[in-house]
Amino acid sequence: MRKHNNKKTVVNCTFSRYLIVMTSKSLNSWHEIQDEVLSRIQAGIWKPGTIIPTENDLAREFECSRATVSRALNALSADGLLDRRRKGGTKVNLNPVRKATLPIPVIREEVEGRGCTYRSLVIEKEKRKPSPAIRAQLSLDADCFVMHVKSLHMADNQPYAFEDRWVNLDVVPDFEQADLTKISANEWLLQNSGFSAGDVAFYALNAGQQEAENLGCREGEALFVLERITQVNGKAITFVRLFYRPGHRISTTL
Repeated sequence: MRKHNNKKTVVNCTFSRYLIVMTSKSLNSWHEIQDEVLSRIQAGIWKPGTIIPTENDLAREFECSRATVSRALNALSADGLLDRRRKGGTKVNLNPVRKATLPIPVIREEVEGRGCTYRSLVIEKEKRKPSPAIRAQLSLDADCFVMHVKSLHMADNQPYAFEDRWVNLDVVPDFEQADLTKISANEWLLQNSGFSAGDVAFYALNAGQQEAENLGCREGEALFVLERITQVNGKAITFVRLFYRPGHRISTTL
């Protein structure tokens, strides 16, 4: 295995519009190149607004293929740190967009992670034609059927979250026969249907009669609501609203 020499020689000079940083390091994976570019940005070697060397220049410096460099720079561009434009070069963003990572949790694991005993109660499971509003959310035709599921997630026999979910049976037909007394709809879908895209919204909502009864709170109390649509290959899998008890909070990392 080749040992990397991490000793760098930094030359602060200008060549054309590019700030050149010479290094004796040979990098072979796009992850390594991504880390190296990121370290130069964080160290202020490549400052906001700076046009960085071309893919060809970096490929020669790191002794790797241009495609490997391109993949690394594209990943940093997707993270909002680089601005890449055809014929305009690649520059460090003046105002980098920091993205938060918000995985779809298995609610059972979330509850158990708090040291509580988990239980899921199925309130309703019905195959039906969706309303126009739900058809619009799932981009379905008028003659399509969905599975409508209402369930209550419990923590130590106390309400944790009320779930109101619609599932597209054209995408996950096996869900119709899923035994939700043994596994929640949330966990079944995460285990049996991969997704490639989605949208998430968070908002506050005053509890109505249904939410108050299921969550054991007063009507009108402020609830934390998470609304999510997941898709695969351009088709919606499920649309869900999760209503959490007053005082619930969600945290993530940047």
